[in-house]
Amino acid sequence: MHHRRHMSAHGRVSPALSVAVAVAVAGLMIVGLTACSVASTSSRAPSSSPSIVPASPGSSRASATRLIVEPDQGITPIYSLLASPTRTLDLSMYELVDTQAESILAADAARGVSVRVILDHHREATRNQPAFSYLAAHRVQVEWAPSTWPAFHIKMICVDAATCSVLTLNLTSRYYPNTRDLAVSDSNPADVSAMERTFAADFDGSSTVPAAGTDLVWSPGSSAGLTALIASATSELLIYNEEMSDPTIVASLASAARRGVAVKVVMTDEPSWAPDFSSLAAAGVQVRVYQGESPIYIHAKMISVDQKEVFVGSENFSRASLDDNRELGVVVTDAATVSSANRTFAVDFAGARPWGG
Repeated sequence: MHHRRHMSAHGRVSPALSVAVAVAVAGLMIVGLTACSVASTSSRAPSSSPSIVPASPGSSRASATRLIVEPDQGITPIYSLLASPTRTLDLSMYELVDTQAESILAADAARGVSVRVILDHHREATRNQPAFSYLAAHRVQVEWAPSTWPAFHIKMICVDAATCSVLTLNLTSRYYPNTRDLAVSDSNPADVSAMERTFAADFDGSSTVPAAGTDLVWSPGSSAGLTALIASATSELLIYNEEMSDPTIVASLASAARRGVAVKVVMTDEPSWAPDFSSLAAAGVQVRVYQGESPIYIHAKMISVDQKEVFVGSENFSRASLDDNRELGVVVTDAATVSSANRTFAVDFAGARPWGG
């Protein structure tokens, strides 16, 4: 797992104060999100497809979606999401090192919400241990991720079994100010059911194959779905990722460029990706990069296809992420979500420098 930096914890505020602050800003958050054109579309019926295999991207996508863009909107929308449940909150997180978020979860539990949390243990046990201990001491049901997964890299928040949000960001406060990340909410009943069933299995330590849903892309096994999504492009592909080393993804992007698709990639530069960047550039892919942490670090994982649909998830373009880890992404076609994601990408593409230039 590619880690760019470590963080130091800051002081924890009281649970009561945390939830009061988050609830107070919730109304402002909703107004702001609407003004930024990140509202939803109408609902649709659940898919009748089997729920025992990972889903590949199809022609119909998640309803009632909303996009949160970080760091532009600040962390308030995420805190408000964590403070919003009336009955249940289920959180899967690779890295949780944010004492404000931890206090909000504790406040949820204190007011009677059933709060369940799964944290990665194989790679992030040291950083996650303080949060694990704090939550366990404050009536939150917290478990380490099953040993099945080399990394439990998923980032997911499910509220009241009605809406689940798929994030590219970890809840790690040091990263918030200058890291490009995205979060998409999904209220498609089939997707929410699949995410909740998979969460329950992971929480019990019994999960093997995730429930499919309608619009979900799970790892292990996401390579086929993501390459199919790339192959479906006829005019344009916009790509964010933190890593670029999986040969199947690299070949798929290069193939798209060779057949005339305008393929644009924005990442943070890293010497490890140079051979793959070179292959992409030779095929006609426009690769642009940022250096280090400033002005922004690209941590988002996104595939935008033909201005019509967008994949957002935790999957990096690496073999481990696609084939071994527990990961989750969602594909949406909501016009406001797609437009917002593409506008953000356009700003970052313009601000980055051509790779090798």
